[in-house]
Amino acid sequence: MLFLKLFRESILFAINALVVNKLRTLLSLLGISIGIFTIITVFTFVDYIEFSVQSSVQKLGNDVVYVQKWPWAFGSDYPWWKYFNRPNPSYRDYEALNKRVNEEKVKAMAFQITINGKTIKYRSNSVEQVNITCASQDYGDVRTMEFEKGRYFTETESRSGKNYVIIGYNISDALFGNTDPIGKDVKILGRKLKVIGVAKKEGEDILNNSMDNQALIPINYARNLVDVRADRYQPFIMVKAQDGVSLAELNDELKNHLRSIRRIAPREEDDFALNQSSILSVQMESLFGIVNVAGWIIGGFSILVGGFGIANIMFVSVKERTNVIGIQKSLGAKNYFILLQFLFESIVLCIMGGSIGLLLVWIVTLVSNFMGFGLFLSFSNIVLGLGVSVIIGLVSGYLPAQSAANLDPVEAIRAK
Repeated sequence: MLFLKLFRESILFAINALVVNKLRTLLSLLGISIGIFTIITVFTFVDYIEFSVQSSVQKLGNDVVYVQKWPWAFGSDYPWWKYFNRPNPSYRDYEALNKRVNEEKVKAMAFQITINGKTIKYRSNSVEQVNITCASQDYGDVRTMEFEKGRYFTETESRSGKNYVIIGYNISDALFGNTDPIGKDVKILGRKLKVIGVAKKEGEDILNNSMDNQALIPINYARNLVDVRADRYQPFIMVKAQDGVSLAELNDELKNHLRSIRRIAPREEDDFALNQSSILSVQMESLFGIVNVAGWIIGGFSILVGGFGIANIMFVSVKERTNVIGIQKSLGAKNYFILLQFLFESIVLCIMGGSIGLLLVWIVTLVSNFMGFGLFLSFSNIVLGLGVSVIIGLVSGYLPAQSAANLDPVEAIRAK
Protein backbone atom coordinates (compact mmCIF):
# COMPACT_ATOMS: atom_id res chain seq x y z
CA MET A 1 0.00 0.00 0.00
CA LEU A 2 2.89 2.35 0.81
CA PHE A 3 4.48 1.81 -2.59
CA LEU A 4 1.14 2.25 -4.37
CA LYS A 5 0.61 5.51 -2.50
CA LEU A 6 4.12 6.67 -3.34
CA PHE A 7 3.64 5.72 -6.99
CA ARG A 8 0.32 7.61 -7.16
CA GLU A 9 1.84 10.72 -5.57
CA SER A 10 4.86 10.49 -7.86
CA ILE A 11 2.62 10.43 -10.94
CA LEU A 12 0.75 13.47 -9.64
CA PHE A 13 4.02 15.32 -8.90
CA ALA A 14 5.39 14.39 -12.34
CA ILE A 15 2.23 15.66 -14.05
CA ASN A 16 2.45 18.81 -11.93
CA ALA A 17 6.05 19.30 -13.09
CA LEU A 18 4.85 19.02 -16.68
CA VAL A 19 2.06 21.53 -16.08
CA VAL A 20 4.09 24.06 -14.09
CA ASN A 21 7.31 23.86 -16.11
CA LYS A 22 6.00 22.79 -19.51
CA LEU A 23 8.87 23.88 -21.75
CA ARG A 24 11.68 22.78 -19.41
CA THR A 25 10.12 19.38 -18.77
CA LEU A 26 9.21 18.76 -22.41
CA LEU A 27 12.75 19.59 -23.54
CA SER A 28 14.15 17.16 -20.99
CA LEU A 29 11.68 14.43 -21.97
CA LEU A 30 12.59 15.05 -25.61
CA GLY A 31 16.13 13.83 -24.95
CA ILE A 32 14.83 10.60 -23.40
CA SER A 33 12.27 10.16 -26.20
CA ILE A 34 14.84 10.64 -28.97
CA GLY A 35 17.30 8.28 -27.26
CA ILE A 36 14.73 5.50 -26.77
CA PHE A 37 13.37 6.10 -30.30
CA THR A 38 16.87 5.80 -31.82
CA ILE A 39 17.87 2.67 -29.92
CA ILE A 40 14.57 0.81 -30.37
CA THR A 41 14.33 1.84 -34.05
CA VAL A 42 17.77 0.37 -34.70
CA PHE A 43 16.84 -2.81 -32.83
CA THR A 44 13.53 -3.00 -34.73
CA PHE A 45 15.33 -2.77 -38.07
CA VAL A 46 17.88 -5.34 -36.92
CA ASP A 47 15.07 -7.68 -35.80
CA TYR A 48 13.40 -7.33 -39.20
CA ILE A 49 16.62 -7.92 -41.13
CA GLU A 50 17.62 -10.79 -38.83
CA PHE A 51 14.20 -12.42 -39.24
CA SER A 52 14.41 -12.02 -43.02
CA VAL A 53 17.96 -13.37 -43.15
CA GLN A 54 17.18 -16.33 -40.90
CA SER A 55 14.11 -17.15 -43.01
CA SER A 56 16.30 -17.02 -46.12
CA VAL A 57 19.03 -19.11 -44.50
CA GLN A 58 16.47 -21.75 -43.50
CA LYS A 59 15.55 -22.08 -47.18
CA LEU A 60 19.18 -22.97 -47.87
CA GLY A 61 18.67 -25.98 -45.61
CA ASN A 62 20.44 -26.80 -42.35
CA ASP A 63 21.27 -30.26 -43.73
CA VAL A 64 22.76 -29.14 -47.06
CA VAL A 65 26.41 -28.59 -47.98
CA TYR A 66 27.28 -26.34 -50.94
CA VAL A 67 30.41 -27.19 -52.93
CA GLN A 68 31.63 -23.88 -54.37
CA LYS A 69 34.68 -21.94 -55.46
CA TRP A 70 34.34 -19.19 -52.85
CA PRO A 71 33.85 -19.77 -49.10
CA TRP A 72 31.04 -17.88 -47.38
CA ALA A 73 32.80 -15.29 -45.23
CA PHE A 74 32.95 -11.54 -44.62
CA GLY A 75 35.48 -9.08 -43.31
CA SER A 76 38.54 -7.12 -44.39
CA ASP A 77 40.83 -10.12 -43.90
CA TYR A 78 39.05 -12.20 -46.56
CA PRO A 79 41.90 -13.59 -48.75
CA TRP A 80 40.07 -13.33 -52.09
CA TRP A 81 43.31 -13.62 -54.06
CA LYS A 82 43.73 -17.07 -52.58
CA TYR A 83 40.45 -18.30 -54.04
CA PHE A 84 40.43 -16.33 -57.30
CA ASN A 85 42.28 -18.96 -59.35
CA ARG A 86 40.32 -21.92 -58.01
CA PRO A 87 38.36 -23.89 -60.59
CA ASN A 88 34.58 -23.75 -60.44
CA PRO A 89 32.75 -26.97 -59.55
CA SER A 90 31.99 -28.59 -62.89
CA TYR A 91 29.28 -30.91 -64.13
CA ARG A 92 32.01 -33.52 -64.43
CA ASP A 93 32.84 -33.03 -60.73
CA TYR A 94 29.15 -33.50 -59.96
CA GLU A 95 28.90 -36.73 -61.94
CA ALA A 96 32.10 -38.17 -60.44
CA LEU A 97 31.07 -37.19 -56.92
CA ASN A 98 27.59 -38.62 -57.42
CA LYS A 99 29.11 -42.01 -58.29
CA ARG A 100 31.49 -42.10 -55.32
CA VAL A 101 29.51 -40.82 -52.33
CA ASN A 102 28.08 -43.16 -49.74
CA GLU A 103 24.30 -43.35 -50.16
CA GLU A 104 23.97 -43.93 -46.42
CA LYS A 105 25.28 -40.39 -45.90
CA VAL A 106 23.97 -38.54 -48.97
CA LYS A 107 20.24 -38.23 -49.61
CA ALA A 108 20.36 -36.14 -52.78
CA MET A 109 22.81 -34.15 -54.89
CA ALA A 110 22.28 -31.50 -57.55
CA PHE A 111 24.35 -29.31 -59.86
CA GLN A 112 23.17 -25.73 -60.44
CA ILE A 113 24.02 -22.57 -62.32
CA THR A 114 22.14 -19.25 -62.38
CA ILE A 115 21.61 -17.02 -65.41
CA ASN A 116 20.80 -13.60 -63.99
CA GLY A 117 18.71 -10.74 -65.31
CA LYS A 118 16.91 -12.31 -68.28
CA THR A 119 13.50 -11.56 -69.78
CA ILE A 120 10.63 -14.03 -70.04
CA LYS A 121 7.94 -13.34 -72.65
CA TYR A 122 4.48 -14.67 -73.35
CA ARG A 123 2.77 -13.06 -76.30
CA SER A 124 2.71 -9.31 -75.54
CA ASN A 125 3.50 -9.75 -71.85
CA SER A 126 7.03 -9.88 -70.46
CA VAL A 127 8.86 -9.98 -67.13
CA GLU A 128 12.38 -8.55 -66.91
CA GLN A 129 15.30 -9.21 -64.55
CA VAL A 130 14.35 -12.84 -63.99
CA ASN A 131 16.95 -15.26 -62.62
CA ILE A 132 17.01 -18.52 -64.56
CA THR A 133 18.02 -21.45 -62.34
CA CYS A 134 19.45 -24.34 -64.32
CA ALA A 135 19.72 -27.53 -62.27
CA SER A 136 20.04 -31.29 -62.42
CA GLN A 137 17.22 -33.68 -61.58
CA ASP A 138 17.74 -33.91 -57.78
CA TYR A 139 17.31 -30.14 -57.31
CA GLY A 140 13.72 -30.76 -56.26
CA ASP A 141 14.88 -33.16 -53.55
CA VAL A 142 17.65 -30.94 -52.20
CA ARG A 143 15.49 -27.80 -52.17
CA THR A 144 11.95 -28.77 -51.23
CA MET A 145 9.50 -27.28 -53.72
CA GLU A 146 5.76 -26.83 -53.40
CA PHE A 147 3.60 -26.26 -56.45
CA GLU A 148 0.66 -23.95 -57.00
CA LYS A 149 -0.01 -25.72 -60.30
CA GLY A 150 1.63 -28.42 -62.38
CA ARG A 151 4.58 -30.62 -61.46
CA TYR A 152 8.34 -31.12 -61.35
CA PHE A 153 10.50 -32.56 -64.15
CA THR A 154 10.62 -36.33 -64.57
CA GLU A 155 14.06 -37.95 -64.59
CA THR A 156 13.76 -38.64 -68.32
CA GLU A 157 12.83 -35.02 -69.07
CA SER A 158 15.73 -33.75 -66.99
CA ARG A 159 18.36 -36.11 -68.42
CA SER A 160 17.28 -35.59 -72.03
CA GLY A 161 17.21 -31.81 -71.59
CA LYS A 162 13.60 -31.17 -72.53
CA ASN A 163 12.61 -27.58 -73.23
CA TYR A 164 10.42 -27.42 -70.12
CA VAL A 165 10.31 -24.70 -67.49
CA ILE A 166 8.93 -24.21 -63.97
CA ILE A 167 8.13 -20.58 -63.20
CA GLY A 168 7.69 -18.66 -59.95
CA TYR A 169 4.35 -17.39 -58.68
CA ASN A 170 5.03 -13.71 -59.48
CA ILE A 171 6.16 -14.53 -63.01
CA SER A 172 3.04 -16.60 -63.62
CA ASP A 173 0.83 -13.80 -62.29
CA ALA A 174 2.53 -11.16 -64.48
CA LEU A 175 2.50 -13.22 -67.68
CA PHE A 176 -0.78 -15.11 -67.46
CA GLY A 177 -2.96 -13.43 -64.80
CA ASN A 178 -5.98 -15.69 -64.27
CA THR A 179 -5.16 -17.86 -67.30
CA ASP A 180 -3.83 -21.36 -66.61
CA PRO A 181 -0.12 -21.28 -67.61
CA ILE A 182 0.37 -25.07 -67.74
CA GLY A 183 1.18 -26.18 -71.29
CA LYS A 184 1.76 -22.63 -72.54
CA ASP A 185 4.98 -21.68 -74.33
CA VAL A 186 7.14 -18.84 -73.01
CA LYS A 187 10.25 -17.41 -74.63
CA ILE A 188 13.55 -17.39 -72.70
CA LEU A 189 16.92 -16.51 -74.26
CA GLY A 190 15.23 -16.57 -77.65
CA ARG A 191 13.97 -20.14 -77.20
CA LYS A 192 10.49 -21.48 -76.58
CA LEU A 193 9.95 -23.49 -73.42
CA LYS A 194 6.77 -25.16 -72.22
CA VAL A 195 5.52 -24.33 -68.72
CA ILE A 196 4.92 -27.53 -66.73
CA GLY A 197 4.73 -26.07 -63.22
CA VAL A 198 4.18 -22.95 -61.12
CA ALA A 199 5.93 -22.81 -57.74
CA LYS A 200 3.87 -21.88 -54.69
CA LYS A 201 4.28 -18.30 -53.49
CA GLU A 202 7.14 -18.04 -50.97
CA GLY A 203 7.32 -14.29 -50.30
CA GLU A 204 10.25 -11.88 -50.37
CA ASP A 205 13.71 -13.21 -49.63
CA ILE A 206 16.61 -10.98 -48.57
CA LEU A 207 19.15 -13.46 -50.02
CA ASN A 208 17.19 -13.62 -53.29
CA ASN A 209 16.53 -17.32 -52.74
CA SER A 210 12.76 -17.13 -53.29
CA MET A 211 11.29 -18.96 -56.29
CA ASP A 212 8.66 -16.22 -56.78
CA ASN A 213 10.76 -14.35 -59.36
CA GLN A 214 12.78 -17.27 -60.71
CA ALA A 215 12.42 -19.81 -63.47
CA LEU A 216 13.82 -23.35 -63.32
CA ILE A 217 15.00 -25.32 -66.36
CA PRO A 218 16.94 -28.62 -66.71
CA ILE A 219 20.72 -28.17 -66.72
CA ASN A 220 21.02 -30.41 -69.76
CA TYR A 221 18.82 -28.02 -71.74
CA ALA A 222 20.82 -25.01 -70.46
CA ARG A 223 24.02 -26.58 -71.81
CA ASN A 224 22.69 -25.86 -75.30
CA LEU A 225 22.27 -22.18 -74.47
CA VAL A 226 25.26 -21.14 -72.34
CA ASP A 227 28.65 -22.35 -71.14
CA VAL A 228 27.72 -23.93 -67.79
CA ARG A 229 31.40 -23.78 -66.73
CA ALA A 230 31.55 -19.97 -66.93
CA ASP A 231 32.30 -18.20 -63.65
CA ARG A 232 29.56 -15.62 -64.20
CA TYR A 233 26.91 -18.35 -63.90
CA GLN A 234 28.12 -19.30 -60.40
CA PRO A 235 28.17 -23.10 -60.83
CA PHE A 236 28.00 -25.14 -57.62
CA ILE A 237 26.97 -28.52 -56.25
CA MET A 238 24.36 -28.98 -53.50
CA VAL A 239 24.51 -32.09 -51.31
CA LYS A 240 21.74 -33.00 -48.86
CA ALA A 241 22.60 -35.23 -45.89
CA GLN A 242 20.65 -38.34 -45.00
CA ASP A 243 18.48 -38.13 -41.89
CA GLY A 244 20.66 -38.53 -38.79
CA VAL A 245 23.91 -37.71 -40.61
CA SER A 246 25.70 -34.62 -39.28
CA LEU A 247 27.15 -32.01 -41.61
CA ALA A 248 30.59 -32.69 -40.13
CA GLU A 249 30.36 -36.31 -41.36
CA LEU A 250 29.08 -35.15 -44.74
CA ASN A 251 31.88 -32.58 -45.03
CA ASP A 252 34.51 -35.26 -44.39
CA GLU A 253 32.88 -37.54 -46.96
CA LEU A 254 32.78 -34.84 -49.64
CA LYS A 255 36.26 -33.50 -48.87
CA ASN A 256 37.92 -36.89 -49.30
CA HIS A 257 36.16 -37.61 -52.60
CA LEU A 258 36.69 -34.13 -54.06
CA ARG A 259 40.41 -34.18 -53.27
CA SER A 260 40.62 -37.54 -55.00
CA ILE A 261 38.58 -36.40 -58.02
CA ARG A 262 40.74 -33.30 -58.46
CA ARG A 263 43.95 -35.18 -57.66
CA ILE A 264 45.06 -32.83 -54.91
CA ALA A 265 48.34 -33.86 -53.27
CA PRO A 266 48.24 -34.61 -49.50
CA ARG A 267 50.14 -31.44 -48.56
CA GLU A 268 48.22 -29.17 -50.92
CA GLU A 269 45.29 -27.05 -49.77
CA ASP A 270 41.75 -27.69 -50.93
CA ASP A 271 40.80 -25.87 -54.13
CA PHE A 272 37.10 -25.87 -53.23
CA ALA A 273 34.88 -24.58 -50.42
CA LEU A 274 32.29 -26.56 -48.45
CA ASN A 275 29.69 -24.04 -47.31
CA GLN A 276 26.65 -24.47 -45.09
CA SER A 277 23.89 -22.24 -43.74
CA SER A 278 25.34 -22.11 -40.20
CA ILE A 279 28.32 -20.15 -41.58
CA LEU A 280 26.00 -17.38 -42.76
CA SER A 281 24.12 -17.42 -39.46
CA VAL A 282 27.32 -16.90 -37.44
CA GLN A 283 28.55 -14.16 -39.79
CA MET A 284 25.21 -12.35 -39.64
CA GLU A 285 25.04 -12.57 -35.84
CA SER A 286 28.40 -10.80 -35.54
CA LEU A 287 27.25 -8.14 -38.03
CA PHE A 288 23.99 -7.58 -36.15
CA GLY A 289 25.97 -7.31 -32.91
CA ILE A 290 28.01 -4.43 -34.38
CA VAL A 291 24.82 -2.67 -35.56
CA ASN A 292 23.28 -3.06 -32.08
CA VAL A 293 26.36 -1.49 -30.47
CA ALA A 294 26.14 1.39 -32.97
CA GLY A 295 22.48 1.88 -31.98
CA TRP A 296 23.40 2.04 -28.30
CA ILE A 297 26.17 4.57 -28.99
CA ILE A 298 24.00 6.84 -31.17
CA GLY A 299 21.00 6.67 -28.83
CA GLY A 300 23.23 6.88 -25.75
CA PHE A 301 24.16 10.51 -26.44
CA SER A 302 20.50 11.55 -26.53
CA ILE A 303 19.78 9.53 -23.39
CA LEU A 304 22.75 11.13 -21.62
CA VAL A 305 21.45 14.62 -22.45
CA GLY A 306 17.95 13.61 -21.39
CA GLY A 307 19.28 12.11 -18.16
CA PHE A 308 20.99 15.40 -17.21
CA GLY A 309 17.75 17.19 -18.05
CA ILE A 310 15.73 14.92 -15.76
CA ALA A 311 18.30 15.38 -12.97
CA ASN A 312 18.02 19.16 -13.39
CA ILE A 313 14.22 18.99 -13.18
CA MET A 314 14.44 16.90 -10.01
CA PHE A 315 16.88 19.31 -8.32
CA VAL A 316 14.53 22.18 -9.15
CA SER A 317 11.61 20.10 -7.87
CA VAL A 318 13.44 19.46 -4.57
CA LYS A 319 14.17 23.17 -4.17
CA GLU A 320 10.56 24.17 -4.91
CA ARG A 321 9.17 21.62 -2.44
CA THR A 322 11.71 22.10 0.37
CA ASN A 323 9.01 23.41 2.71
CA VAL A 324 6.78 20.42 1.96
CA ILE A 325 9.69 18.04 2.61
CA GLY A 326 10.34 19.76 5.96
CA ILE A 327 6.69 19.39 7.00
CA GLN A 328 6.63 15.71 5.93
CA LYS A 329 9.77 14.96 7.96
CA SER A 330 8.50 16.87 11.01
CA LEU A 331 5.35 14.72 10.89
CA GLY A 332 7.46 11.56 11.02
CA ALA A 333 8.25 10.77 7.38
CA LYS A 334 11.39 8.65 7.15
CA ASN A 335 14.33 9.45 4.89
CA TYR A 336 13.62 6.45 2.66
CA PHE A 337 10.04 7.71 2.14
CA ILE A 338 11.32 11.05 0.82
CA LEU A 339 13.98 9.25 -1.23
CA LEU A 340 11.46 6.89 -2.84
CA GLN A 341 9.02 9.72 -3.47
CA PHE A 342 11.51 11.64 -5.64
CA LEU A 343 12.95 8.50 -7.23
CA PHE A 344 9.48 7.42 -8.31
CA GLU A 345 8.84 10.89 -9.71
CA SER A 346 12.04 10.73 -11.75
CA ILE A 347 11.19 7.23 -13.01
CA VAL A 348 7.66 8.30 -13.98
CA LEU A 349 9.05 11.25 -15.97
CA CYS A 350 11.49 8.96 -17.79
CA ILE A 351 8.78 6.37 -18.51
CA MET A 352 6.72 9.17 -20.05
CA GLY A 353 9.65 10.09 -22.28
CA GLY A 354 10.35 6.44 -23.13
CA SER A 355 6.68 5.83 -23.94
CA ILE A 356 6.73 8.76 -26.37
CA GLY A 357 9.82 7.23 -28.03
CA LEU A 358 8.14 3.82 -28.30
CA LEU A 359 5.00 5.44 -29.72
CA LEU A 360 7.12 7.06 -32.43
CA VAL A 361 8.72 3.68 -33.24
CA TRP A 362 5.27 2.10 -33.48
CA ILE A 363 4.20 4.83 -35.91
CA VAL A 364 7.31 4.10 -38.01
CA THR A 365 6.37 0.40 -38.15
CA LEU A 366 2.82 1.28 -39.25
CA VAL A 367 4.16 3.51 -42.03
CA SER A 368 6.66 0.84 -43.10
CA ASN A 369 3.94 -1.81 -43.29
CA PHE A 370 1.82 0.56 -45.36
CA MET A 371 4.80 0.95 -47.74
CA GLY A 372 5.25 -2.82 -48.04
CA PHE A 373 7.98 -3.47 -45.45
CA GLY A 374 7.46 -5.92 -42.61
CA LEU A 375 8.83 -3.97 -39.65
CA PHE A 376 7.40 -4.97 -36.28
CA LEU A 377 7.82 -3.66 -32.74
CA SER A 378 8.50 -6.75 -30.67
CA PHE A 379 7.44 -7.21 -27.05
CA SER A 380 11.08 -7.61 -26.03
CA ASN A 381 11.93 -4.20 -27.54
CA ILE A 382 8.99 -2.60 -25.70
CA VAL A 383 10.24 -4.09 -22.42
CA LEU A 384 13.78 -2.98 -23.27
CA GLY A 385 12.65 0.59 -23.97
CA LEU A 386 10.69 0.85 -20.73
CA GLY A 387 13.48 -0.88 -18.80
CA VAL A 388 16.08 1.58 -20.07
CA SER A 389 13.70 4.42 -19.13
CA VAL A 390 13.42 3.08 -15.58
CA ILE A 391 17.21 2.80 -15.27
CA ILE A 392 17.66 6.38 -16.52
CA GLY A 393 15.07 7.51 -13.97
CA LEU A 394 16.91 5.73 -11.16
CA VAL A 395 20.32 7.10 -12.14
CA SER A 396 19.12 10.65 -12.90
CA GLY A 397 16.90 10.92 -9.85
CA TYR A 398 19.11 9.37 -7.19
CA LEU A 399 21.25 12.42 -6.29
CA PRO A 400 18.29 14.85 -6.16
CA ALA A 401 16.28 12.30 -4.14
CA GLN A 402 19.22 11.74 -1.78
CA SER A 403 19.65 15.46 -1.25
CA ALA A 404 15.93 15.74 -0.44
CA ALA A 405 16.05 12.82 1.98
CA ASN A 406 19.02 14.35 3.85
CA LEU A 407 17.41 17.78 4.41
CA ASP A 408 17.13 18.93 8.00
CA PRO A 409 13.39 19.28 8.76
CA VAL A 410 13.81 22.56 10.70
CA GLU A 411 15.97 24.18 8.04
CA ALA A 412 13.67 22.85 5.32
CA ILE A 413 10.56 24.40 6.92
CA ARG A 414 12.32 27.75 7.22
CA ALA A 415 13.46 27.69 3.60
CA LYS A 416 11.80 30.17 1.24
